[in-house]
Amino acid sequence: MATVSPPWAYSLQLPHDPRAPGIARCTLRAVLRAHHMTEVTETAELLTSELVTNAHLYSAEPCEFRLGAREPRRLRLSVWDANPEIPAPFKGTLDPVDPEAENGRGLHLVQLCADRWGAHPLKHGGKLLWVECLA
Repeated sequence: MATVSPPWAYSLQLPHDPRAPGIARCTLRAVLRAHHMTEVTETAELLTSELVTNAHLYSAEPCEFRLGAREPRRLRLSVWDANPEIPAPFKGTLDPVDPEAENGRGLHLVQLCADRWGAHPLKHGGKLLWVECLA
C-alpha cells in the first residue's frame, strides 16, 4: 500500500465537548497507522489527550487539533484554542508541581514526554500549543 511521504497534515475541528480528547486520540491512532508510525502511538496519545483536555478546560470555545509530519519520523501535534493565556509550563521553564495540587500535572507530563514543545499567541486571538515526538 502506498503512503504519503512528508510533508503531510490533518486538521480536526473539535466542539467544546468533554468527549473531544477521545475523538482526537481515535483520529490520531488511525493517522499513525496509515502513515506507519505506530511506534509513537502511546506517547502521541498522551500528548494529544493533555493538549486537547487543556483546551477544553481553559476555553469555552471549540478547538482545532492538528497532526502532521514535515519530515520523516517527526510527528507534530498542535492544538489551537480561543484562550490567549499561555499556560505556565509552556513559558519556558519546568517548575516543580505542588504535590498537594489537585491539577496542573498534565502539561508537565507533556514537557517530559515530548521531544520538543512550544506555544505561540495568535494575532487573531487564542493560542497554539505544539509538541513534537520522534518515531
